[in-house]
Amino acid sequence: MRQLIKSVGALTAVWMLAAGISSVTAHHSSTMFDHSKTVTIKGTVVELRWVNPHVTLAVNGSIGGDDAPSDWLMEMTSPGNLVRAGGWRRDAVKPGDKVDVVFSPLRDADKKGGALKKLTVLATGEVFTANIREQEKPGLE
Repeated sequence: MRQLIKSVGALTAVWMLAAGISSVTAHHSSTMFDHSKTVTIKGTVVELRWVNPHVTLAVNGSIGGDDAPSDWLMEMTSPGNLVRAGGWRRDAVKPGDKVDVVFSPLRDADKKGGALKKLTVLATGEVFTANIREQEKPGLE
């Protein structure tokens, strides 16, 4: 009986470890974004969520001058990567700031969002980058 309990416990532990690894690798996929396209929106910052594992930025804006503004959710890399490679700070943008956002859109065109590449604060001209692919290049130490 003890051997059976040990075997079941060991199998459960292996299964949980395998499930955890697969969810971690799935989390880091960026295939949901169409990196072959670049889109720019002009809008107003709604919220900057400065949290691990990915910083997100909510912007209310539109792609074209004729489009009605809508909420867009931009995903970035971790806070540490943004500070090192993109010049970001926790207070880089605040709700109400007018911005231009360059991003790779989601492949699902029905959803408003993407992978942020560059943000320009219109009032100051300050530019912040968040291009994950650029940040993976060597020599950024």
